[in-house]
Amino acid sequence: MRRLNRRFRGENTATDVLSFPSADGAGSAGDVAISAEIAARNARHLGHSAADELKILVLHGMLHLAGYDHETDKGEMARKEAHLRRALGLPTALTERASARRS
Repeated sequence: MRRLNRRFRGENTATDVLSFPSADGAGSAGDVAISAEIAARNARHLGHSAADELKILVLHGMLHLAGYDHETDKGEMARKEAHLRRALGLPTALTERASARRS
């Protein structure tokens, strides 16, 4: 994940999830890469199951593939992610965690 993050985002750190939209849009939204190791560590730290953490990461990645971008959309993705997370009965979403760390 560190190599992917460095290559595609210029960030020299490991990350939990990366999304790669389809270049041609021919029947595929794109790809989502998830670090199972980081997901398991985050789940332990946050007190929920690794399965729930993986679901949260898939949700986050899919929202990126759908065109949302929490770095530029003034909270639109965070609101959508929180709504879907609650509807799916999942613990705190990634964008909610990031907001809490910045506060």
